This record gives sequence, structure tokens and C-alpha cells, in this order.
Amino acid sequence: MKPVKKRKTEEAELEPLCCCEYIDRNGEKNHMAACLCDCQDLDEGCDRWMTCKSVRPETCERIMDTISDRLRIPWLRGAKRVNVSLVPPLVLLPVFLHVASWHFLLGAVVLTSLPVLALWYYYLTHRRKEQTLFFLSLGLFSLGYMYYVFLQEVVPKGRVGPTQLAVLTCGLFLILLALYRAKKNPGYLSNPAGSDRSPSSSHTEGLLRKGLEKTKGFPGAETAGGLNNRTPKEDLKGSPRMQAGSPTKPKEDWCAKCQLVRPARAWHCRICGLCVRRMDHHCVWINSCVGESNHQAFILALLIFLLTSVYGITLTLDTICRDRSVFTALFYCPGVYANYSSALSFTCVWYSVIITAGMAYIFLIQLINISYNVTEREVQQALRQKTGRRLLCGLIVDTGQYNRGFLRNWHQFSTLGTRAFHHPAEDIV
Repeated sequence: MKPVKKRKTEEAELEPLCCCEYIDRNGEKNHMAACLCDCQDLDEGCDRWMTCKSVRPETCERIMDTISDRLRIPWLRGAKRVNVSLVPPLVLLPVFLHVASWHFLLGAVVLTSLPVLALWYYYLTHRRKEQTLFFLSLGLFSLGYMYYVFLQEVVPKGRVGPTQLAVLTCGLFLILLALYRAKKNPGYLSNPAGSDRSPSSSHTEGLLRKGLEKTKGFPGAETAGGLNNRTPKEDLKGSPRMQAGSPTKPKEDWCAKCQLVRPARAWHCRICGLCVRRMDHHCVWINSCVGESNHQAFILALLIFLLTSVYGITLTLDTICRDRSVFTALFYCPGVYANYSSALSFTCVWYSVIITAGMAYIFLIQLINISYNVTEREVQQALRQKTGRRLLCGLIVDTGQYNRGFLRNWHQFSTLGTRAFHHPAEDIV
């Protein structure tokens, strides 16, 4: 039966597809008009739901896979698949904001539920270790929709001049440019070919593999190795691992998943499936890791976003709540719900304030980590192992491993990715 299926698949792929046809996940030729046909999993799930029975998790997963496979748009030489995670922000965000502008009580309920729903979706995808475009599309569409509301509802009132509009537009384009730069390669480690490996790396790899083999079968071997299958220090004498008490020397270790020796401060991202140089964290807002090559662009994008958002909020509040300070108008603006235009603008202001507050917290944590020369990944590991020094109620975590002072830490961050790291001779032998 398997060869027959392969032949059918190959014949279906060889035949020219019209704009509404596609090859489904089963390798068969299908049509967009048949999107509601053969929905046994959906029928079973609806029947169990109508009879007040629990729906099995595997049934829900099959339903989502079927929906994501059949959600397509007509295109040349076959219908193109649309990512399901792109649709909710485009549909739900305008609806929620318009509903929230009807009354201040509805606004309080909607604006409170939006962060809760976003956090729920984040933990759902983070637990399944899946990549999602939901947060990236939510961020980009929020920028575009806030700018659209600003042009349609705020600018016509006559309080915003051409210069102020030009500054806000320039800030928006700078945000998109910084995001494009932050979306690039964060510093993924590629698995070199066998011929390209140096003798020292092959020797190191052999030593590390021996160290991994020694730990097999012993109780506590996995916990002694640390996170991401890191090998114990006792089995790595003579290898490039850093000895205790010498924080200035770089360390290397073996990644069993990528099958390569990674340099110091490199970690394996379980969502991207690759190792990243000086990995900080996996950011869902850019759907990529933040590492050695894009950390500066990530910080720049956060800074430009905060400045542009605060400027836009100030212009909007100054227009709809005249003769009041920004802080006062944010909490007390009488008559703002008298007409739908000002109510929608005020709702968008509060939505922007919530997003800006979250990004400001991320920006503050990033500035603190850079000042102490630690990454978010190292902070989380230090908290789990209780090896870091916590300051200001846990807001600052100093591991003391790479901290060389405030100025030197920032100088090292400003030169990330500009020069290659040279290993000391004693670490290569």
C-alpha cells in the first residue's frame, strides 16, 4: 500500500494545480470548496460537547491540524496555506476595541481580559514548545491599527500639526526597521561538516562524548550534568570547560541535540531547535531568539517603541482631553464617552498604555541585565540553582561570573558581533 500512495502523491504533484487546488497534509489532491467535507473529528468533538462529555486532547489537536491545513487562499499554481495564528489578532482586536468604546465598564472588562487571554495563549504554546506568529502579528497589527485610529479620529480635530505627525510617522518606520533587523539571525550555531572540523574540536568532541558515556547508568547523572544535558565538571578535566574560580576564561560544552561544541554562554533553544551564541531568551514578539547578533537591535527596537508610544499617547490625550495634564487625563477625562470618536481614541490610548507598560518592564530588565553582564537565560538558571545574588527584591540577579563593572559591561555589549572571540591557548589544547 505504501508504494501506491507514493505514486498517487507523485502523480498529484506532477499535475498542474489551479488556483483553488492544493496538496493536503495526507499527500492527496484537494479543493478549497471541500473545506467542510469529511470532518469526522469535528463531528465527534461537537457530539461529545453537545452531550456534555469531555473532548479528548488528541481530538482537539486533529481538529486544529485539519483547520490549519484547509485554511487557504487562492493563489497561482495552487492555494496557499494561511497560518491560523495570524487570524485572531486581525479579527478580534478591532472588535474588542470597538466594543470597549461603548461604555467605560465594558472598556475595563475588555482591557483586563486581553492581557489574560494573551498570557493564556503564551503558556499554551510555550508548554507545547511551538513557534507561533500570534504575538508578532498582534504587535504589528496593533501598531498599524493604532496609527490608523490616530489618523482617522485624532488628526482631523486640528490639534496635531504636520511636524508632530511627521515625527510620529518617522518613529513608526524606525520601529519597523529595528524589528526587521532584530528578526535576522540572532547568532545560530551551524553544525560544521566533518571535513571542516579542526583537530582540536574533534578531540574536544571525543572527550565530551566520553564524559557523557561515563555518566550513563549512575543515579543523579542527569541532575549533575545540569541543564540541556551539560556534562559534569569532574568528567571534563582537560576539556574546554571552565574551571571553578576562573570566571574570565571561556567555557565550551557539547550539545547533544545539535551535535556540536558550543562556545561559552551559548544555549540550545527548544523552540527554534538550534543553539544560539550568547542566548538571552526566545522572544515571542519577534518570533525569534535574542542572541549575540541581534541583541542590540532588540534593545533599539524597544527604546524606539517606548518613545514613539509615549509621544502618540501624549498627542492623543492632549487632543481629546484639553487643558489637562497627561496623567490626569488618563484617569479623569469627563465627557470622553459623549461621542464615539473620542471614546474609541481613549480606549486605544489605554490599550497602548497597557502594551507600553509591559514593554517598559522588559526594557528595564534588559538594561539591568546588561549592566551586570548577565543574560536572561543565565538569570533563570541562577535562580533555579540558587547561585545568584538577588538585589532589590529579586529585580536584580547578579551571578558574578561575567560582571566586570558597569562601564566595561556596557562596552562589551556595544561591541557584540563586531569581532570574533579568540580562545586562550590553554583552552584549545
